[in-house]
Parts: sequence; C-alpha cells; structure tokens
Amino acid sequence: MNISSALSSDRSCLALTGLRISEFQDLVENFRLNWNEYLHIRHPDRERKLGGGRIGQLKTVEEKLLFALFYLKAYPTFDALAFIVQFHRTRACQQVLMLLPVLEKTLGRKLVLPERKISSVEEFLRKFPDAKDVFGDGSERRIQRPKNKKRQNKTYSGKKKSHTRKQIILADEHRRVLILTPTKSGRRHDKKLADKSGIFTNLPSSVSLWLDTGFVGVQKQHSNTLIPKKKSRGSPLTEDDKQNNKLISSFRVVVEHAIAGMKRYQCLQQPYRNRKIKLDDLFSLLSAGLWNYHLSFSS
Repeated sequence: MNISSALSSDRSCLALTGLRISEFQDLVENFRLNWNEYLHIRHPDRERKLGGGRIGQLKTVEEKLLFALFYLKAYPTFDALAFIVQFHRTRACQQVLMLLPVLEKTLGRKLVLPERKISSVEEFLRKFPDAKDVFGDGSERRIQRPKNKKRQNKTYSGKKKSHTRKQIILADEHRRVLILTPTKSGRRHDKKLADKSGIFTNLPSSVSLWLDTGFVGVQKQHSNTLIPKKKSRGSPLTEDDKQNNKLISSFRVVVEHAIAGMKRYQCLQQPYRNRKIKLDDLFSLLSAGLWNYHLSFSS
C-alpha cells in the first residue's frame, strides 16, 4: 500500500481511514507496541528477533494500520481488497482478522473505547464523573438475508423492513459514545433490548436521560428521564406539548450525531457480509472507538 500517497493530505487520509494525518501518526506508535506484543503472544517460543523472516506486502507497521483502517472505512469485499493490496483474497481475510484485535487493544490503551456494560451507579460515577446529561438511541445495521427460516424471523426488523442487527448507544453532550451495548438481533424492540442489557437501571438520579418515544416506560427505571409525549386516539398534542417535544428533540440530536460519526465507517453503513461470529460487534466497537479518538484529538 502506498502510505506516502495516503498521507499526502488530510482529505485523502480522512477518505481512506476516517482520521487526519496527525491523528493517524499519533496512533502508529501505540499500534506498533501492541503489534509486537501480539507477535510475542502468537509465537512465545520464537528464536528469531521480531521482523525476521519473509516480508509480506504490508511491510511496515504504518501500512498494517492503514490496511486495517481502510478496511473499516471502505469495507470492500476481500476480492477487491486483495486486488488493491496485491495478494490473495484468503490472505486479505487473514490479515483483517489478525489486525483488527490489535487495533482494538490500541484504542483501549488510548482510553477511547466505549463501555459495554455498567454494573452499578458507583461504577458509572467513577467512569464518567463529569456526565450531567446522557442521550440514548438504538442503532440498526442491515445484514444479508439469512437462508435459515428461524434466523430470518429472529433478525427481521419491522421498523426497517429488512434483516438487521441492533444495539443501544448512550452518548454525552460532546457526541462521545459512552456506552455501547452488545449487538443483538434486529427483531427486538429498543425498549426490550435496553431492559435486557440493564443500560438505564444503573444511571445516577442526578444524570438526566434524554430518549425518544421508542423508550416509553423507562421512567419507571430512571425517574430523571425526558421523553417526547406521544399523541393518542382522542387526545391530540397541545401546542405546549409540541413545543416541549421539539425542545427535547433539539437536545437529543447529539446522539444522532454520535451515531453518524460511527457510521462514517462503511463497515456499519453497508449490509454486513462477513460470516465470523461477533465480528459485526467488533466493527461497532472499533467504529465508536475511532470516533471517540477523533473527538478527543480534536478537542
């Protein structure tokens, strides 16, 4: 891969990796440490020094990082990726599965990965001491239609009219993704998915929770919850209700921006094609981590 051409301008770097040149270069050294650590774990009894042996197409750590980020950003098929990098599609798949966990560990050491679960109020306050408002929403991404009838029923989303996988996202007022629940089948309603993950039960009462109408009933779990009022048959919304709903939506839009930041990466935007179990969840985690990293570097 032509690393110098990819890093020739912020525009090209953003198009290929989702990061600016300075952000990419800042990530390289940490990625190098985690890559060397991975090589030690992979071959603990190695006698040759690191870097010895046959050199593949991805010769440097910078090229490996670019390769992993480009796959997430563009999400090409392995045939197309192999053509770009000039090696076999099987090797392209192997490289992706090898490098993405290294990238996850790198982002983890940068402290930008979202939490997957909060077990207590004390844990939330310890991890997010400055949080005063959190904004929640569900996010779905399409998958290829399963051949198995049971899986078809399990993944079909009536809301999207397609087969999907979904998760619940909590963001702060700075659009940073704080909590990302594990990815589940798209048939589940947002409220049921939130109940099963327990994402709202361990929020402090001092923290305001802003949600949309898909989470009606959460007020029983968290009293400090703001949700737009829904009209019902024979009970239309008053002008005050409409103004209040508009105000709540104007504040809650930050979580939509956070989701859009994650979906800059085509691995979340295009239908999921891979067959490896839980790889779609890793895509979501890495995309959220890269978005948080981008925000933290910009601030």
